[in-house]
Amino acid sequence: MATQDDETGNNKGSDRIKDSAQQIWLAGLGAFAKMQQEGSKAFEALVKDGAGMQKKTQAAAEETLAQAQTRMAGFASEFGTKAAGQWGKLENIFEERVARALEKLGLPSAADYAALQARVAALEAELQRGGNKPAPAVAPARASRKTAGRSAAPAAAAKKTVRRSTKAG
Repeated sequence: MATQDDETGNNKGSDRIKDSAQQIWLAGLGAFAKMQQEGSKAFEALVKDGAGMQKKTQAAAEETLAQAQTRMAGFASEFGTKAAGQWGKLENIFEERVARALEKLGLPSAADYAALQARVAALEAELQRGGNKPAPAVAPARASRKTAGRSAAPAAAAKKTVRRSTKAG
């Protein structure tokens, strides 16, 4: 009798396993069917959520880009201003050094040339008036010690030439 009970017990255990397997299979099929029905809805919801997230991140990226552009424009403007100031300083230093070098060489300065031009203009005006009245004395430009002797000689020669031409005419 023991063998019959064992077979009956084994059959019951085996039936229970078959029933459990059948229920698991049916649960899986039910989940699959439900996912097929609701899957398109879930997919559409995910697409909608993704589109909303994309808009948010795109707006944040555009805002960050605009801020970066504003900052870079400010930096560029500031850099340009500083660079222009530095170029101005560099230009002044260069001009001063060139003027000192020309002075050391004994060449007249721009002020010396301006004074000479004023004197020549005064002499030309006197010649046009007929030379009867002496031209008003124009104060010579302040010259350096090195250029004073050199710039005075051409001016003296110019005065002699004017006197000779007025006597001849």
